[in-house]
Amino acid sequence: MISAFANTWKVPELRDRILFTLAMIIIVRLGVHITLPGVDSTVIEKWMAEAAKSDEGGNAFGAMLTIFAGGGLQQAGIFALGIMPYISASIMVQLMTAVVPKLSRLSREDGGRQKITQYTRYITIVIALVQGYFVATSLMHPERLFYMQGIQNFGVLVPGANMLWIALTVLTLVSGTLLLMWIGDQMTERGLGNGTSIIITVNIISALPGALVLTWKHFVTGDDVNAFRSVMMVVMIAMLILVIAGTIAITQAQRRIAVQYAKRVVGRKQFGGQTQYLPLKVNYAGVMPIIFATAILSLPTMMISMVFKGEEWAVKLQEALNPGGTWYYVLGGLFIFFFSYFWVATMFQPSQISEDLKRNGGYIPGVRPGKPTADFLDFTMTRLTFAGAIFLSLIFVLPPLVGHLVGLPQHSMVLQFFGGTSLLILVGVVLDIMRQVETHLLQRHYDGFLRKGKIKGRYDRLAQTGNAASSTALVYLWAVVGLLLVVAAAAWIAKQ
Repeated sequence: MISAFANTWKVPELRDRILFTLAMIIIVRLGVHITLPGVDSTVIEKWMAEAAKSDEGGNAFGAMLTIFAGGGLQQAGIFALGIMPYISASIMVQLMTAVVPKLSRLSREDGGRQKITQYTRYITIVIALVQGYFVATSLMHPERLFYMQGIQNFGVLVPGANMLWIALTVLTLVSGTLLLMWIGDQMTERGLGNGTSIIITVNIISALPGALVLTWKHFVTGDDVNAFRSVMMVVMIAMLILVIAGTIAITQAQRRIAVQYAKRVVGRKQFGGQTQYLPLKVNYAGVMPIIFATAILSLPTMMISMVFKGEEWAVKLQEALNPGGTWYYVLGGLFIFFFSYFWVATMFQPSQISEDLKRNGGYIPGVRPGKPTADFLDFTMTRLTFAGAIFLSLIFVLPPLVGHLVGLPQHSMVLQFFGGTSLLILVGVVLDIMRQVETHLLQRHYDGFLRKGKIKGRYDRLAQTGNAASSTALVYLWAVVGLLLVVAAAAWIAKQ
């Protein structure tokens, strides 16, 4: 594996793609820390310095904000909305494509995918405008925001708030989201992996240093540290390795359905006659059921805190639905089961697959073509979805179980790397990037990451529509990145 990493710099195109991706990642992280115009950054700095002393991770919705905004909301930065509007629009359009016949036909036509992508971007702008307005008005009263609790004690966040400031803030937030969307597209075409997924992954990893510092303080340098806590830290590291290994195994697990193609003679050439395989993933829904379940569970608590703040019954209901409450995990497990089957029912089309196989002269041995094939695929996918839903439910409840075992607080930031949305996204994106790098290496007759075989999994994300950035463009790009880093360092030194 070490030789594979060394060989990546021997392939010029692969090296250019890596450098381009790294430059885009730096720009994304710098944008998170650029405060919105009219916002007092000193108030945020004092509040975050105080918040860093405690290990508080907020609630489930706060964890989602960290994933999709990378701390931009807490920083009140120009990337405060993150990539979430584009993700929401993509999910909405994908679901509509599965249930609306007109969009379904459009997706199968020549150029139809480009039109659907254009519709997705239009919907992204609408969602970003709505969310940007709510963020702008909320920053005027930050004490009402659950992810900025206590910031009012350090001063006024927006000293000169008015309608002009709201309009400017909304325009800035929408522009930041569109810039992130453009960066994601460029990374997909000229970099490595899926650009949008990499942006989300970088946002997740940005919370890792703070989580490690808090964990070190809790287990090693805290006031009430003992030998048992140190042993628990070793246990936690061992569990993290096992959880990641298990997640990788389930993420790549698939049921391979044998498909036999009839022989055809065209001219002097013979086609077909060979056996191919139709891979059905165990975790077909991916991370989507957990995202849906977490979002739905967070809505009642957010609405209760805003509308019925201080009411006794509202406080009890909010405690029950917050992470750590029994009903939170009971309802979360039920929602994950429901959305696992819902996602498969909308995205997996056995009738369409059966018709495509029949049209191309393919059949499953022992199963008649047509409706029997569709029924067989539907039955097989239903059983696989049950196993996938069990896996997602375990991933959902794993962080609090690990926290209870090793003695970490329920809202500790480090626990999000033991399961839930963060772990699934991290594993999926890293595997996609490794598969793409391995493809480049094998094409140039280098060894891949594994000496025997190749990394299995999804290859639908690996197709690139653009060439790697030229060397001249990379030089200019890194010159701009270097200039931004110098300006950021000078601004940081000036504040000291």
